[in-house]
Formats: sequence, C-alpha cells, structure tokens
Amino acid sequence: MQIGLVGLGRMGMNMGRRWLRGGHEVVAFNRTFDKTQELAKEGAVATQSLKELVSKLKTPRVLWLMLPAGAITDQHIEDAATLLAKGDMVVDGGNTYYKDDLRHADFLKTKGLSFVDAGVSGGIWGLKVGYCTMVGGDKTDFQTLEPLLKTLAPPDGYLHCGNTGAGHFVKMVHNGIEYGLMQAYAEGFEIITASAYKTDLKKVAHLWNQGSVVRSWLLELAEDAFAKDPKLEHIQGYVEDSGEGRWTVQQAIDSGVAAPVIALSLFQRFVSREKDPFSFRVLAALRNEFGGHAVVPSGQQRRQVSAGAGVVQAATAQPGVKPPR
Repeated sequence: MQIGLVGLGRMGMNMGRRWLRGGHEVVAFNRTFDKTQELAKEGAVATQSLKELVSKLKTPRVLWLMLPAGAITDQHIEDAATLLAKGDMVVDGGNTYYKDDLRHADFLKTKGLSFVDAGVSGGIWGLKVGYCTMVGGDKTDFQTLEPLLKTLAPPDGYLHCGNTGAGHFVKMVHNGIEYGLMQAYAEGFEIITASAYKTDLKKVAHLWNQGSVVRSWLLELAEDAFAKDPKLEHIQGYVEDSGEGRWTVQQAIDSGVAAPVIALSLFQRFVSREKDPFSFRVLAALRNEFGGHAVVPSGQQRRQVSAGAGVVQAATAQPGVKPPR
C-alpha cells in the first residue's frame, strides 16, 4: 500500500522504516531534508514539500501526519486540504487532543476528505517490537488503513476504538496511566535507595520482572537505565510532560471521575522542574512557626538522621537542635 508520511522525528522515522520493511511504498516529507534523504536510502521516495509529496501519491491518497500537537498539525491539515482531492484521507498519528480531532474532521469533511485519528505508542523501540495503535474514525476508513496498521503493530496491536476522536482519547488515557505507573516505580526505588540496605537496583528491577505482579516493560527499561548509570548520577530529576497527562486529569474532572494517582503523578512532574520550591519553603516556615521545628537556612545542606527503623530529613540550623517529630 502507498502512504504519504509527513514528519520524520523519533516516531515517524521508525514507523516509515517499518512500513518499508513490510513492503509498503512510503513517500516522505520532513522539514529537515537530511532526514528525508536518510529514509530515502532505505527505499522511501523523498520530497521537499507537502505539495510535491501529494503530487507523487496515487488517488485515493492517504496522508499520515506525525507532527507535534497544536499549531503545527493544524497548519499542515489546512495546507493539505488545499492540495488533496475528494476521497483522499488524512491520518493524524501525533498526540493531538481528541477535541481537536472533532474540529479537524468537520473541516476536512467540507472539502470531501476523510479524517482518522491514530494514537500511536511504542517510542523508540517500536521499529523492533511494533507500535500499539489506537484508531478513531469511520469504520470503513479504518478498514482501508488495516494493511498499514497490521504492518505497524505487533499481533493484536491495533484497535478501532470508535468514532472520530476515540483513538486519541484512548491514547490520552493510556499516557495518563503511564504517568502513574512511572511515578510508583520511581517512588519505590527511592524508598529502597533511602534505606539502610544497599540493594542493587538493577538486580531488583530484573527480579521483579520474573513472575512478580508488578512486572512490566517499564521495569525492563528501568533495569537498562540502572545498568548504564546505577545511581542515575549523570541526569537531573527534571521531568517534562507532553500534555496528555494534563488532558487526562482535566477529563477526569469533567467526567467527575476520581483519578488521584494520575493527578499526583502529573503534579510531581511540575515539582521536578523547580529548585527549592516556594511551597516547600512555606511548609518549613509554618512548621517552625507553630511547633518550633528547626529549619534549614538557604544555602545550608540537610543531613539524614536515623529514626528507629526509618530515616527522616532533619534540619541542622543550630547546633543541638532536635530533629522534628
């Protein structure tokens, strides 16, 4: 099957490779032409503009976008609408907000074009193990795309989730769950690190994947990370969010669904970007005001003090000050 692929980032490039290896014809366009040429060396047809890409596709055309959500995707959809013909299809495989899908579908429908939203998960490993793909849109359009979806995904790795927006909606919730899982693993490994036991975290991650109820691919990745950097000393604990965690929390609010784990995991990412957060300084000041608990002056280091079987963070602002209770 022939496909026009726009966007050759970390996901798009390897998706193109997987399609090529599956026998499909890929016509590619990327803002940076070097990447387009790179994929062309593996069999893709390289183009230097969206207009050129569309001109090389046979009708009915399938144009698959792998672009950042928001203005960039909006612009490419508007541009594509001026170039495509009635009966052609646009697929948005990025992490677009599902409500934007409804707007895109309505706009393209006025031009006689169909629209499909495809939430794609697999990261940089997708080329090897396949991409889990969550699809929304008309069932007939989904069936048209099936040859591409089968090549992209591992066995049972793609699903028609419902009407327009359903694919990106399910992918949004998927990413919210991912936030919570990652946060739980992070907290667990920190508890081990803060204990008196000097356990090898790589071995623990490997162990938990051998029949444990918490085994997962994320734990395999944790094992790989600890193998490269046992104490993770070469990276900062600064964690961005792609936006889908925020949308999931907002959807929970709109639907009246309690999602405390996902919400907290999102807020923890915000905390990770701050140095000495103001809110924490307020907490320290209040404890000092109501209970006389010691505080650590700005620029002074904390020290850990054993407290029975556990460990607490104690202030050392003044010699002889007792740790907080």
